Amino acid sequence: MRDAMRDPLLLDRTDLERREAEVLAPYASRSAEATRRIPVGEEGRHYDYRPAYQRDRDRILHSRAFRRLKHKTQVFVPHLHDHPRTRLTHTLEVAQIGRTIARALALNEDLVEAIALGHDLGHTAFGHTGETVLREILAGECPEIPLPPAVVREVGTFKHNYQSVRVVDLLERRYDHPGLDLTDRVREGILKHTGWRKRLRFPLPDPEGLLLGAPCHLEGQVVALADEIAQQTHDLEDGLRAGSVRLEEVEALDVARRIIERLGADYTGEPRRWRRQNLLIRGLIHLFVTDAITASARRLARFLDRKKVDSHQRYLEVEREIGAATVAFSTPVGPLFAGLKKFIYRFVINHPEVNRQDWRARKVVIGLFRAFWTNPLNLPTYVLLRAKEELGFGFLRDLPLERIAGEIRERYHSSPGFARLVADHIAGMSDRFALEEYATLETPGPDQRPTGDVR
Repeated sequence: MRDAMRDPLLLDRTDLERREAEVLAPYASRSAEATRRIPVGEEGRHYDYRPAYQRDRDRILHSRAFRRLKHKTQVFVPHLHDHPRTRLTHTLEVAQIGRTIARALALNEDLVEAIALGHDLGHTAFGHTGETVLREILAGECPEIPLPPAVVREVGTFKHNYQSVRVVDLLERRYDHPGLDLTDRVREGILKHTGWRKRLRFPLPDPEGLLLGAPCHLEGQVVALADEIAQQTHDLEDGLRAGSVRLEEVEALDVARRIIERLGADYTGEPRRWRRQNLLIRGLIHLFVTDAITASARRLARFLDRKKVDSHQRYLEVEREIGAATVAFSTPVGPLFAGLKKFIYRFVINHPEVNRQDWRARKVVIGLFRAFWTNPLNLPTYVLLRAKEELGFGFLRDLPLERIAGEIRERYHSSPGFARLVADHIAGMSDRFALEEYATLETPGPDQRPTGDVR
């Protein structure tokens, strides 16, 4: 949709796609080749100045699910202190590290950024505890919520990366169609930023384009590694700030000693603890990012030589033969990172404050699911409308009072689809919203806010 009368200094989509082809490596994804399920409408635009992956990035950035990340826990409860990472700030750090790696390897930065911004949209409140509890409930392993065996057999499991795809394919509503209609490579990268299985029992709305049986493309692999780097380094920093681990304990780690040796007197001669701490965190990020870039470049060079890749078209012919860990640490640095990860789990993730908030989180998620499953009228109207539209159920707010109990018993409580709707609703909540809902349902009082009908 190019306007012939436009300012000649402006670049439109085709100009930007041509520039991509000139500067990106042969193994990089091209925006011009992106595929999506529904063609993008013109919607009155004068001309198109966004390549496909930039458009996806913008769609994610403007989504409600993205905004809710600001009130979702990463490790430490964000509303108790000013500085712990939230799921949103974690996401931004993943995008920053991912773009750094992508630029150095001449990969598609817009694709990396879009995947990074969308990778955790399906994460629950309360960190990984919320994910674990929902998985246990749907598996029939939660005695407080005895789902019928027939429901358990059919409903499937819960995993946040699959839920992220469900969010962008189905649950976000900004257009005439469900979801954000992202390109297939962004959807694939979101799914594959952490472990996935070809036949996981999870109701993906549209598996087409996800290539469940193949390793992820390189930009997706960049995000997966950037996610690990960001997570371990910022969890360590948050743990140091929270006092869950002492700096001297961190300095004894093999990877920390390597950083300290490299910094020399700049570190050992620094009397201020806070500055040594910041030097160490920056040094860790620099070590891991630099190693990821150099080690990945060497693997890529060997693959290109082995497959005789001399053009982008040739690379496309062999792309899915590439290893799933092409973008990864070197052999010397991989064990150093694993040691840091083990240390963080022991002293940060397993810290008493984190354990206590995990215990509270279990009570909240179980209490909410029990309230919504036992009496669906506790759900907001939009979820009941989904039950009507997607499952063909009677809309409970329109039914005569004498029919409601029978409708719930015979249809809602025998439906795997309804259990999934409840899981979708809870998974989308921020920590704050979940805590407010729990307080409203479990400890009613005169000063509680109305829930409203639309989330």
